[in-house]
Amino acid sequence: MPTIKAAVCHEFGAPLSIEDVDLRAPAGSEIEVTLDAVAICHSDISFASGGWGGSLPAVYGHEAAGRITQLGPQAKGLSLGDSVVVTLIRACGSCPSCASGTPVACDTPFDGDLGPLSMVDGSKLHQAMACGAFAEKVVVEASQVVKIASDIPKDAASLIACGVITGIGAVVNAAKITAGQDVVVIGAGGVGLNAIQGARIAGARRIVAVDMTPEKLDIARNFGATDTVLGTSASPWNDAIAIMGRGADAVLVTVGATPAYAAAPNYLGKGGKLIMVGMPHVGQTVDYDPATFAAYGQGMIGSKMGDVVIQRDIPWMVDLYRQGRLKLDELISGRWTLEQINEAIEDTKTGSAKRNVILFDHND
Repeated sequence: MPTIKAAVCHEFGAPLSIEDVDLRAPAGSEIEVTLDAVAICHSDISFASGGWGGSLPAVYGHEAAGRITQLGPQAKGLSLGDSVVVTLIRACGSCPSCASGTPVACDTPFDGDLGPLSMVDGSKLHQAMACGAFAEKVVVEASQVVKIASDIPKDAASLIACGVITGIGAVVNAAKITAGQDVVVIGAGGVGLNAIQGARIAGARRIVAVDMTPEKLDIARNFGATDTVLGTSASPWNDAIAIMGRGADAVLVTVGATPAYAAAPNYLGKGGKLIMVGMPHVGQTVDYDPATFAAYGQGMIGSKMGDVVIQRDIPWMVDLYRQGRLKLDELISGRWTLEQINEAIEDTKTGSAKRNVILFDHND
């Protein structure tokens, strides 16, 4: 069985360990992708910290791009050498969720303990989020990848796999923002910046970014925010409403912080929607007044991975990037090696990084 380098989590909250692990060949409709880049998402950090539980030892990482180097016997529509974006969206295509157009909610279970990874002694190694992309290679289902042109930079392409589709998709697919509407985005991190880009692309009238850090708000303007509000002000929702002249048509919470969720309804206008994107740790709760939501016809919607259909939405986003209408290169804060992954994670935890990307040098 081939051996690859991977960053393994043996203990929640402890540094990842760079070591040799085994990766079996693709079977059925699986493919092997040799990775050129994998970005660090806050979801990876939450899992590795134990915030959502899970099986150990594990390999995290789910925002990746690379080239197909092996095909399972039943893999269709792809060829050796194809450049692809690798996502965690493992869709069977035939369950009720997939058949109704919501593949991100595929009903077919996947047990990462029984995936393609194992320790060199043959013991269990969990393939987290159906990817395990903090590694030189991955074996995933063909349904999890989207072919892209070979000249698209892989570091930029990797961002599309999660942060970009989650932010833009939350605006376009979940909130269904149309031209002239007003949007508030709480959190100007990686996902928040993409929600801002999505609102700009959708033609929103006012796009108000809310964050605790002035530096992040400056960056938000570069990605399309028309206005900014400092979350530490006495009443940031009143500041935002004064800017818009009314409550927002949609408020997107892109951070996994319960105080942000608690404040979010205050920004809404009549008929407005609260889009829940950021994921707090399991067990954290927020109280809401249901009478207000009922009286003003407001809604609360959870958005997983931007409710995307990857074969439809990723090619569209890649084309926007080619046109210069979608910023990807500007999202990258730093480029690191796999051996530097713990440093890159710590840098991401500071909140100052938009996206840190791990690059692989295959010397080919």
